[in-house]
Amino acid sequence: MTSPRTVSRLNRILTMLPWVIAHPGATVDEVCQRFGYTRNDLVKDLDLVFVCGLPGYGPGDLMVAYIDQDEVIVEMADYFASPPRLTGTEALGLLAAGMAVTTSGSGTPELESAVEKLQAVVLPGPVDALVVDLPDPPFLGELRDLARDHRVATIEYTGLASGETTVRDIEPWVVFSTMGNWYVRAHCRRADAERVFRLDRIRSVTPAGEVFEPPSDVDVTVSYVPGPDDIAATIRLDPGARWVADYYPVEVISDDDDTMTIEFLASDPSVTARLLLRLGSSAELMSGDEVRSTLDQLRDRIEARYSAGE
Repeated sequence: MTSPRTVSRLNRILTMLPWVIAHPGATVDEVCQRFGYTRNDLVKDLDLVFVCGLPGYGPGDLMVAYIDQDEVIVEMADYFASPPRLTGTEALGLLAAGMAVTTSGSGTPELESAVEKLQAVVLPGPVDALVVDLPDPPFLGELRDLARDHRVATIEYTGLASGETTVRDIEPWVVFSTMGNWYVRAHCRRADAERVFRLDRIRSVTPAGEVFEPPSDVDVTVSYVPGPDDIAATIRLDPGARWVADYYPVEVISDDDDTMTIEFLASDPSVTARLLLRLGSSAELMSGDEVRSTLDQLRDRIEARYSAGE
């Protein structure tokens, strides 16, 4: 549930930093033109980099990033002056983790190449000296085949929050693994909307005998892990919005036949506000001042946009 804006910002920072470090004396205009920055956004990102480093956070532990007149300055912390040396235990653990990802089928060619190089250094002997073979969850193969062939599936699914088992036809787009669980992202015909289903909650899978046309771009988003600084909101869900408890990592506060009350966490109040706007009258914000303020501002901007078009 990470905000697309946050993901975009992080990607831009990680792309910008190596280039600036490799090009001492780069000007603000050069960086802005190359990476699509405004001067104000560049200053904000450099301020964020300025507080990045290692625990201790002394002068030698943090990166230095700022603008000096018209020059962008980025200096690495002392720790990064030379490549870190891993202990044997650390290297073996890193290798096992990389092999676990590649074994699951979620690895990229870049990761597979890195695992091969690390294995050649850590375990230069027989190639089967270390084997990481994770068991596949039920229906993984079937759903992968159905997604590849663009075939509709009928599944029995037990909701994580409600415990209710339903039968629904889905159009599986992609099967992926993240944060220790397997998921299938699909169009659910029962809900007539996009849904993500955990494979360990699926009780049966049966081909429905139909084919479908998948969307051109399917996003596989890493599941959100709540942090200590997240913004909490208490939301009451009507029956038409109960799917939120299955789709997002929420805490169910109360649940009866008519309504469900949840605690929803997000690093950015706009994430929760956009969800509430989408849910409309089927959800009510019970508490969360920052979210309420953001929601009011969002509604005002939408109303002003429509009014300007009249």
